[in-house]
Amino acid sequence: MTAVRAFQPQDLLKTNLTNLDPLTENYDARFYFEYLIKWPSLFTVAEDQHGQITGYMMGKVEEDPEWIRFTDNYLPWHGHVTALTVAPQYRRLGLAKVLTEALERGCEEQDAWFLDLFVREGNHTAVGLYTGLGYSVYRRVVDYYNDDPAGRKAGEDAFDMRKPLSRDKKRQHIRKNGESFRINPEDLYHG
Repeated sequence: MTAVRAFQPQDLLKTNLTNLDPLTENYDARFYFEYLIKWPSLFTVAEDQHGQITGYMMGKVEEDPEWIRFTDNYLPWHGHVTALTVAPQYRRLGLAKVLTEALERGCEEQDAWFLDLFVREGNHTAVGLYTGLGYSVYRRVVDYYNDDPAGRKAGEDAFDMRKPLSRDKKRQHIRKNGESFRINPEDLYHG
């Protein structure tokens, strides 16, 4: 049996099942604690009956600064999936969906327009997962990742995937054929 609950500081010491997986992005402890302090309601873990962390979701809400409001790449108040990971032996059990739904509820409570995330274009499993959860590709960020695990080129493109939330009644923050809409990493605001 698995329980979903808020992340606690001591959980960082119990993430071996998830963080030793090669598909999981690892961060330094300060980064995890920054999320815990700033967005505690958007940082959740899945825990098995033995107290092992079997997955976690790190999310945040944010918007770009006022001075770029009238640019093509401005992002209004929205939720962002920073990290979603499930330990390999716990995959395909629905934990990713449960963790994602928890983040979506938290972003709805904070009146976000949409939820977005970045995923490697070559990570077909993750792209399929998010598509099945209602996300679509909004745009392609060319060479966003500095490496390409497939060895095709120096970098790998990212898909900026989005799911509209209830505030976006007109669906103005999604588009069709987003894979064809290309931007460069420097076009994104990194505040």
